[in-house]
Amino acid sequence: MIVPVEKVMQLPEFAGQNEKVIAAKLNAVELSIRSYTNNNFQNRYVRFHAVSLGNRLLGTSDFLKVGDTVQISQSQVNDGLYTITEIGSDFIRVDGELYKYHDNLVTKVEYPADVKSGVVDLLKWEIKNRQKVGIKSESLSRHSVTYFDQDVNNQVMGYPVALLGFLRPYMKARF
Repeated sequence: MIVPVEKVMQLPEFAGQNEKVIAAKLNAVELSIRSYTNNNFQNRYVRFHAVSLGNRLLGTSDFLKVGDTVQISQSQVNDGLYTITEIGSDFIRVDGELYKYHDNLVTKVEYPADVKSGVVDLLKWEIKNRQKVGIKSESLSRHSVTYFDQDVNNQVMGYPVALLGFLRPYMKARF
């Protein structure tokens, strides 16, 4: 996961929020960022092949720890992002069920600090402002509300463009 749910839940803005909802939003934002930037944030120096069985990968690396995100690719059945929940001497347990397959390419996923901080800012905006999307100005006396246009020029992935500036250095070309 891009930012641990526990860290997010400790922030005062998220007091009283449902932890499962926040986890779902974190997953959605992570996938959106990976798609929007065309960057999978893989550390290709921490990569190995493993057999999958249940929720275990029969293989490990000295450079992984509990809570890290790994991406399984080239497996034909288990491709996706998983969070490590346990590491044994010869296996890794992940948070999702895996199909039995003889060759999964496992790669560590690492997000830079500014991307993690930007994700927290996106979640704060989501909690505080999502219900006010489109309001440009609002007056209390005689209750006047003005909505701004929501088009490609001022929003991306459902968020204001100004909040997504932290992603610009991580954009990769699409071919």
